Amino acid sequence: MARIVLGVGASHSTLMNTHWDQLVHTDDAERFRDGLREARDAIAAARPDIAIIVGSNHFRGFWLDLIPAFTLGVGEVIGSGEARTPSGPQRTDPEFAQRLAQDLVQRGTEVAISARLQIDHGQTHAIQYLLEGLDIPVAPLVVNVFAAPLPRPDRCAELGRNLAAAIAALPTERRVVVIASGGLSHQLPWPADWRSPDGADEEFLVEAWLNGRGDWERYDSRRRQIITAARPVIFSDFDEKFLADLERGHLAPYAEMTGEQIELVAGNGGQELRTWLTMAAALGFAPGRALAYSAMPEWLTGMGVAVIEP
Repeated sequence: MARIVLGVGASHSTLMNTHWDQLVHTDDAERFRDGLREARDAIAAARPDIAIIVGSNHFRGFWLDLIPAFTLGVGEVIGSGEARTPSGPQRTDPEFAQRLAQDLVQRGTEVAISARLQIDHGQTHAIQYLLEGLDIPVAPLVVNVFAAPLPRPDRCAELGRNLAAAIAALPTERRVVVIASGGLSHQLPWPADWRSPDGADEEFLVEAWLNGRGDWERYDSRRRQIITAARPVIFSDFDEKFLADLERGHLAPYAEMTGEQIELVAGNGGQELRTWLTMAAALGFAPGRALAYSAMPEWLTGMGVAVIEP
């Protein structure tokens, strides 16, 4: 039977790839990067056969014409390659992913499927840093965290529990690592609600989100200008408490929060914590170990990395 051998949560930021030479908080950045290396080594030591990457979408593969709450890549997986992240076809295991999708549906989590899924740094950042040098297939599980209405956090925890049960029910021997990519606290210059943009920048972003399918590069330059011009908003106290609760195995109460409550204490980018809750629930909310935390204003994000052993 298959089993989960490790859970990992790690923040992502493409500014880590493109703006390293502009850092002021270099020691903090190095500490986070060292944490990623330690997590990568823990994954290697766990000897997984496949990695399920629970991540978000940043309007490279999904658009306002169609954004399911949860989508599992069950065929081809293609990295969009933005900001020096992995591009092109990624190694996959379609048979594993298709059986997983079927079992999740039977257990009550109706995941959408994609037989040709384009992923962005919400997934490929983890491939780049956490799976470096590890030749294993990936199964991306994309959670909608940006286009309201968002899936409730408790539904994400239920997804994690059903994911663990579906993995355990697989008839073939597989060692599985579950990786959550996203968070921690940050505030992105997105519209509070895509249905009511405020100002020229937000109107541009909504236009890009609606019309970018197959043409996202046309919007990318101004989009990155809007992001890099944003004022950093990081809630370090929340991030540190979240990681402390992860170490104690006390993340379950976060799944009872509403999206509005999450945004109030962790910013709109904190909605990515749904990926961590999915991963932690798949590990039974077992106590974990925080490897690093750095509040990085240059990357607009509270950057954390942690592992949970089953």
